[in-house]
Amino acid sequence: MGGSTPTFGFPRELRILSSREYRHVFDSACFKVHGKGLLALACPNDVGHVRVGLVFSKKNARRAVDRNLLKRLTRESIRLQQHRLPAVDIVVLSRRGVLELDRQTLARQLHGMWRRLEKDVKRAVDAKTSA
Repeated sequence: MGGSTPTFGFPRELRILSSREYRHVFDSACFKVHGKGLLALACPNDVGHVRVGLVFSKKNARRAVDRNLLKRLTRESIRLQQHRLPAVDIVVLSRRGVLELDRQTLARQLHGMWRRLEKDVKRAVDAKTSA
């Protein structure tokens, strides 16, 4: 097996773990990507790869089983897209109406959000290098 094939795991290195890291994203979010029932805040990081944190509140998803499903689907989406995403810290938040989405719609929504985030970051980097 060659070492060049990408892995699709979701190790600790891909997660935002401390409250300080969450606070940094909330305070200095350069990018905001809205989706139906979801919001992703992102800011560049120095670790060289994407990292993700999840905030799914009881206010928007009362039952723990619903919050856990949202987390699982979001982590799976990131796991599959991690190699396309730029080096940013992303915090995904649930919004009102998130539970109205079925699994397929939620998966499409997340995929579209990652594509928009990828474009926004690329546009910002291009603007910075041409300035």
